[in-house]
Formats: sequence, structure tokens, C-alpha cells
Amino acid sequence: MGRRIGVVGLGAQGRYLAWRAEQLGFEVAVGCDVRDLRYTELPCTGFTRDWTDLLSMGLDGVVLAEDFDMHARRAIAFLDAGIHVLSETAACASVDEARQLVAAADSARATYSFAENYVALPHVRMITDAVSAGEVGDVELIESEYLHGLSPDALRDLLGPDVHWRNRISPTAYCTHTLSPVIAITGGQPISVAAHGIGTEERATAVVMVVRMSTGAVAVTRHGFLQGEPDSHWSWVSVRGSRGLVESRRMQGEDAWTIRLRTEPWANPAGAVREEVRAPEGLVVAGQKLDPGAEGTVRVLLAFRATLDEGAPPLVPVRPAVAASLVGVVASQSLNDGGRPVAVPEI
Repeated sequence: MGRRIGVVGLGAQGRYLAWRAEQLGFEVAVGCDVRDLRYTELPCTGFTRDWTDLLSMGLDGVVLAEDFDMHARRAIAFLDAGIHVLSETAACASVDEARQLVAAADSARATYSFAENYVALPHVRMITDAVSAGEVGDVELIESEYLHGLSPDALRDLLGPDVHWRNRISPTAYCTHTLSPVIAITGGQPISVAAHGIGTEERATAVVMVVRMSTGAVAVTRHGFLQGEPDSHWSWVSVRGSRGLVESRRMQGEDAWTIRLRTEPWANPAGAVREEVRAPEGLVVAGQKLDPGAEGTVRVLLAFRATLDEGAPPLVPVRPAVAASLVGVVASQSLNDGGRPVAVPEI
């Protein structure tokens, strides 16, 4: 079966993806990074500093994990070469890139998969299942967060020099960890966005966005850096439907991955409130139960393996990937215009 892959971008996330891929049975044939990392311990047999070298290496697939806003051009080139793509973080940085990427994916014999691990985290999967089963009725309001509580010094260290990718993208851009769960849970497409920044006049450190979905639901998303997050994980999702509510719990430890489901008394045959807490079953790989925080990445890689081995559809294909990324692109216009709603192009 074809599992011979390369990894472009060997920062912390690229190395983690390469390590996990090797654990799951991929042959990580080559790593690529503009920095000279040939003496760094990496789970790959080859190394290059030029990503175009990978186009002619006979690879079955490639994982793109370099800077946030540099994936579309590479993804298109690999798709054109018949190499399956798993692209991390942002699918596109402009409307033109979105159109070009969708066109390339539609015409390629290879597939495009978005490495969006937040749709595959335990609490998001359980909420998606509850909504799909109609347990809370039609989705009316959905909230999604991806927040970090960092000290000013830690935030400065994270942002780094002016050339760092976090400093060259709009504060609205890094919204895929909130928008992708919204799209997966509602099954809709974002049609407009209004963005409001939190922080200094020079640059927002957090962004609140109000997104109208094609289903009629309203999504409120928050991403960036705000204080007061529980010591668990960085994702919180809440869905209010026409019959009740389902949301993840702001807890610590294993409880952080549980969800709370409430159905109103008038919506139950027994005429009483139905309220329960659900815990994930957990994912077992090679006889070992994974830490819940690793499930998202592992499920993404398992889905990519199934795509390469069996022709299975991508877990997150190109259109939902582009839709989530485009919200961040066009939201920058709203942010610069005092929160005026802006239409999200339909690709």
C-alpha cells in the first residue's frame, strides 16, 4: 500500500506530525525545511531544504506543516504532480488562492485533505454526533473558542521577530480551529462575518467574530489570547438548538473532554428536563488508549492513511477547508472597517 510520504516544515508541529505518522505505519521518506536541520533527530531517512525536490521523489503523499500562510501554492503543485496532500492550519491566504486550490483539487487524480485536528477531538465529535442525531433540534446559536491565557512576556516570545508568520497575518486569520468545528457541526457554509478585535490599537491579540451560516444558524467564535482559561485544553464548543443545548465542559483533566446535554421539558415525552454528561470512549491504537488531546491529530493521520490505502474520502476535504480559511481572510476587511459584516465568497 502507498504510504511513502514527505513532511514540509519541521518546526514543532511538523516534527510531531512526522513522529505520529511513523507510529501509524507511514514511511516518512523525507523531511524539508528551509533551515539546516540535517543533524536534528527526525523520523525521516532523507532531508532537503527545497520543497520542490519532493515533487520528483515518487512520494505517495506529503504533509504541509510550514508557515501558516504558505500552503496553497505548495498544495497545488503536489496535487498537479499526483501526490496526495495533507495541509495543516490554513488552506489559503486569499480568495484567489482559494479558487486556484479548489480547481486544482477538483482536477487532480490525488486528493486534498485538511489537517484540521479540532474537528476530530473527542468533545467536538460527540457534539457533532448529538446534533446529527437531532437531540437538540435545529442549531440556532453555536459558539466556538480557541483561546490561550499567556503572560505578556510569553506572548512576546511566541510572536517573535517582525518576520515571524504570526506578525504578517491578520489577527482574524487563525480562525480555522473555531470555524472548522462550526462547519462540521452545522453542515452549513459561512455566508457573512463581522469581526471585532480585542487588544491594543496597533494589533488585536484576540478576535470575536459573528458568522452567519447558510443553515440560518449564527456562530460566535473567539480566538487568540485571553486570560482565565481552565488548565485543560484550548477548545470550547456550545450549541443551542430549538430543543435544547449541548456543550463541552470547562473542566480539568479527563473531565475536560466530556460534554453536557440538556433537553427542555416541553421537548421530552416524559415532560421532564433531560440532562446528562457524556464521556468519550477513547481511541485505542496498537493496543494502547491514547491521551484525548492526541486523538485529533491521530484521527487526521488515520484518515489520510485510509485515503492513500483505500481511496477513502478525506476527513476534511478542500471545500470545508477553504470555507473556514476564507472567513479569516475576509474578516480582516470587517476588522478594519469597525466590525461591518462582510460577505464570504462562495467557492
